[in-house]
Amino acid sequence: MNKGEITRQRIIAEAAPIFNQRGYAGCSMQDVMEATGLEKGGIYRHFESKEELAAEAFKYAIAEAFRVRRVGSDAIENRVERIKYLVRRFVEVPSVLPGGCPIMNAAIDSDDGNPVLRGIAREAIADWKKRLCGNLREGIERGEVREGTDPRRIANLVVAALEGALMISRIEKSRTAVQDTAVMLEGILDGIRAQG
Repeated sequence: MNKGEITRQRIIAEAAPIFNQRGYAGCSMQDVMEATGLEKGGIYRHFESKEELAAEAFKYAIAEAFRVRRVGSDAIENRVERIKYLVRRFVEVPSVLPGGCPIMNAAIDSDDGNPVLRGIAREAIADWKKRLCGNLREGIERGEVREGTDPRRIANLVVAALEGALMISRIEKSRTAVQDTAVMLEGILDGIRAQG
């Protein structure tokens, strides 16, 4: 990686917490300049616009959230247990960046008509559901998940329940909603376990 690419990655990493906390509209280039120690020209040497920087910052934040929450999951052979572990990690491991879940934050920002952030949120959710579906299909093939289980429906349920519970928890300033959701999801996942 050359010096320019290293600087670009540093700007993204240092801007990500600001965008994640304040959103696109609430984050100024002055905030980014203060965080990075660079002048506006130094930032725009690496990014065509604030929107491009915000997009890269949200992608970085989402990738970091997925990376941290997946730690240790590959070592779990049984796919039902692996998904239950991922649900627990979502609930127990806080976001690596201040501001909470970057998928939710990008989605909220996209409500203001930002199609780039909407696309990033949509891709992140699609990737999450694809990973869950893959684990469920493997579980069916391995005889760990009951035949007839619809991976798409389970994946949609898991993602929607966790993100919805996270939103409620943020509004109520209490972890109860995400903790209750994890308990209920574990019961549902136990219910799709193959018998025998």
